[in-house]
Amino acid sequence: MVADTRAPIRTDRLRALNTPVRATVWCDDLGHPVRVAIDGETMIRAVEALVEHWRIDDEWWRNFVSRRYDEVVLQGGKHVVLFEDLVTETWYVQSP
Repeated sequence: MVADTRAPIRTDRLRALNTPVRATVWCDDLGHPVRVAIDGETMIRAVEALVEHWRIDDEWWRNFVSRRYDEVVLQGGKHVVLFEDLVTETWYVQSP
């Protein structure tokens, strides 16, 4: 068991986990991702496989969220989730 330090909780040390990063995504005629350039990186990676595809439309009563998700395998074997914010037409990448 860990002893209680009675130290106050410091919110300035909290950080978001798995924060999405902006990306540029090229799609084929069916709308499936085929190439990805992650912001801050110079390499453009090919998409080797589409693992899963889904869409979320939610919170229409507050702040509308509409996103299209693609879990893919990039060149080299890395699994990532790509999503397009359909409201702003901006693509993001994050770890699954």
